[in-house]
Amino acid sequence: MKTQTVHVAVYDTLADWEVGHAIAHIRSAAYQHTPGRYEVRTVAQSSAPVTTAGGMRILPDLALDEVDPADSAMLILPGADSWNVPDGNTQFAKAARRFLDAGVPVAAICGATLGLAREGLLDDREHTSGAAAYLAGSGYAGGAHYREASAVTDRNLITAGPTNPVEFAGEVLAMLDLYTPDVLDAWYRLFGRSDASAFPVLMAAGAK
Repeated sequence: MKTQTVHVAVYDTLADWEVGHAIAHIRSAAYQHTPGRYEVRTVAQSSAPVTTAGGMRILPDLALDEVDPADSAMLILPGADSWNVPDGNTQFAKAARRFLDAGVPVAAICGATLGLAREGLLDDREHTSGAAAYLAGSGYAGGAHYREASAVTDRNLITAGPTNPVEFAGEVLAMLDLYTPDVLDAWYRLFGRSDASAFPVLMAAGAK
C-alpha cells in the first residue's frame, strides 16, 4: 500500500494540545493497524524552527511552498495566537483553499477557523469554532452556516473549537478512513468519555 502524507502546519504559538490526539493516532494507526498507509510531516513558512504555545521547538520537515496538494492526504491547521492578528498565517489559509480546490481534505481547529473565515472558505460550508461571535469578527459571510457543535465536517473541511481536540481527532480519523465505524466508535468512547469498556474493542482491532 502506498504511503500517503498528512501535512500538519506549524507556526509560532501553535496550540500543541489541539492536534495531539489527531496526529498521535494517525501515527499509531500507521504503525499498529494499517502499516505504511500514512506518514505525518510538518510544514512551515520557512525551514526555521517554530516554538509552540507549550514551549516545544519543532524543526519543520517542509516549507509551505514545497507542498503540492496532489501529494497530500490532508492538511491539518492547528490553532495559534498568530491567527488572531491581522493577516495572521494568511499563507496557510490560502494553502487551505488550494487543497480544497484540489479535492484534498483540510482540518482546522480553534484560531485556524478564523483564518479560513477570512479566506471565505466558510461562507458556504457548515462549520463551527470556539464561538459564533469569534468568527463574526472577521466580517465573513457564513454566519448562517455556523453550527453549535463540537466538530463539523462539510465537503472535505473539518472545523472544531479549542475545547474539542478529541472530537476533532475523531473527524480526522474518520475522514482518513483509518478505522472501521465500530472501532472508531470505541476509540471515541475511550478517549472522549473514558469508557473503559471500549478498550478491549481497540485491543482486538490492534488500534490503541
